[in-house]
This record gives sequence, structure tokens and C-alpha cells, in this order.
Amino acid sequence: MKQLKNIAILLSLAVFAFSCEKHVLKYDAEDATGLAEYQLHYFVPVVAGTANNIYRVEINGEVVANASAPLFTYNAIPSGSVGRFYTVKPGTINIKLYKGTNEDLVYDKNCNVTAGKQNIFVYDFDKEPIVFDNGYPYEPIVTEHTGTTGWVKFYNFLFETGNTPVNFKLQYQYQYTVDNSTGQKSDWLNVGDPVAFGETTGWVPLPVNKTVELSSGSARIDYRAQVINPDGSDGGLLQVGNGSGTLKNYTDWWTLYVGRRFHHVLSGYRDAVPTCAVRQFTAL
Repeated sequence: MKQLKNIAILLSLAVFAFSCEKHVLKYDAEDATGLAEYQLHYFVPVVAGTANNIYRVEINGEVVANASAPLFTYNAIPSGSVGRFYTVKPGTINIKLYKGTNEDLVYDKNCNVTAGKQNIFVYDFDKEPIVFDNGYPYEPIVTEHTGTTGWVKFYNFLFETGNTPVNFKLQYQYQYTVDNSTGQKSDWLNVGDPVAFGETTGWVPLPVNKTVELSSGSARIDYRAQVINPDGSDGGLLQVGNGSGTLKNYTDWWTLYVGRRFHHVLSGYRDAVPTCAVRQFTAL
């Protein structure tokens, strides 16, 4: 009986060894050192829908997105997981976008990319894209117990009409709950400095006053925007249309998470269709 048990053990070990050999895990990753890493954002002011989706994207003649995973309006690729980037050799790259299910070529422009991470924004079919430094590596804020900070990067891609962008700067502002027990709110605080069309604030740390102390933590943050006129004077709160001819002060809110980073992109038309909105993308 003991011999049979030993034989069974030996057979089990043999099967295990064969199984391990047969199912070797391989991680086919490539070293991105020295390469340009990029995410491609599509923010031309068009109505969302099939007709305006990009069903083929070519970078230097190579297809990086197609009908099975298109580039949607007011969106970005690579899609799916947070922190994914395409890679290419630094230098001048060519971007071709094919719109609609018929894949009509609507964009054929060049831009320069450098080693490291960047975000490329296509905002006008007739103009070269704008390339932003991604701001990586991300510097954390370390605390004694649990974190209390999240990050936001605001972009101004607001159009007035047609292909004419707004001619003023925007001061993005936020307000958070100071006391969770009473609901007391903070004053309105600035997210970085005012930015003109096609500019960004860079990464700005915001407080996350979470309700559960020993947790990863999140909190609601309210947002608005202040207009800074071309002469530098205060233009009041940003007013935007609601699609039915009524102007109202722009307001919005998003949940901010401790340690996370989010792109906030204001885009569309200030007082026309497609109406403007902030689209949020997770960087980390």
C-alpha cells in the first residue's frame, strides 16, 4: 500500500512538472526607454455619433485603431486600461484619421514627439495637433497615515463658433467640502493659472476630504470657470448654452480619488451644438 502511495505521489509530481513546463508564462513587454510614448485625443467640435467616429487611425502608415476599436468623438486611444500609451521613435510623425464607416480621410497632419510620455490633441481637421507633455513621472505626496490629495489637469479646448476658439482665458476653479459633518464648503479656489485656448494648467494637487479615514478615499469636488478677458480684466463666470438657447453659468462636479490623476478637457461650443462639457480621462 505504501509503494502504491509513493507511486501516486511520483506520478502527481511528474504531471505537475509537465503542466508547469507546458504553460510557461511569458511577458512580451518592450522597453520604452528612449521612445516617444503618446495618447491620441480627438476633440474636433463635431456631433457625437457613428458618422463622426474615426474608424481608422494611421500613425506613420501603421494602423493603430480600426473599426473593431474606433476612436470615438471627445475620446482618446489607446482605450481600455489606465496608463496605456503607443510608442514610436522620437521625431516627426504623421497622423491620418479616417472618419465614418466609409473611412473617409479627414485628417493628414504631422507633429513632433519627444522621448517620454505625451498627449496629442487633434482639435481641428485643418490644423496640426497640439502636443502636451504628460507630466510623468508623477510625484506623490506622502503623508504619515493615509493620503488626502488627488490631481487634476485642466485643458481649454472651448470653441465659440465654427472653427473659431474662444478669445479669452479660463480660470478653472474648484470647491470642496471642508467639514463632512456640517457640509461646510470651502471658498472657490483656483486650479492652476488661467489658460488660453489650446493650453493646460499642468497637474494641480487638490484636497480629498474623505468620509472614511482609513480607506483609499474619495470626495466630491465642484467646478466652475472664470473668464479672463483679453485685456486681463475679469469677465465674470463662464456662461454656456444648454442647447435650447438659454445661457447659464458653467458648473459641474466630479469625484476625486486619493492618489489618482485626471485630465479635465473643456470642449465643444460655448453656445451652440455640440454643447460644451468637460470630459474626464484617468491618467493614474
